[in-house]
Amino acid sequence: MAKRDLALDLYHAFQTHKRKPKKQIKENTQSATDPQVLSDVLSKLIHDRDWKSGIAEGTLFSTWPSIVGDQISEHTTPISILDGVLTIRTSSTAWATQLQLVAPDVLETIQHSAPGALVDSLNILGPDGPTWKHGRRSIKGAQGPRDTYT
Repeated sequence: MAKRDLALDLYHAFQTHKRKPKKQIKENTQSATDPQVLSDVLSKLIHDRDWKSGIAEGTLFSTWPSIVGDQISEHTTPISILDGVLTIRTSSTAWATQLQLVAPDVLETIQHSAPGALVDSLNILGPDGPTWKHGRRSIKGAQGPRDTYT
């Protein structure tokens, strides 16, 4: 059995292989492998997957100070948007009360500043109260220091 020179066989196969002429590409058409502008690709992806409202909501959260103003943004934080309801946490109950009074104006400002965010109403929450649910001697299901007064 004689040994074959694989490199020589590959060379002969390459020499006898007929090459096909390259197709002429029209100037106005692009193939899938052509470089494309990133903004066009992202715009198409956003449109195809219907992400416009999600991106608008993310923009609302990231540009919150410029939408509601510096004074309100110092004392408020947007928490979530669920079924058209924007939940806002305030730093004090006084700010929650004041924000309730100007809620229609704030809602209108939000709707004009972030048109794709789909915010129909506001849910304004005060600060979180203290919790007694931690520590070595906490009891599961207990109400904290008030549980002995029942």
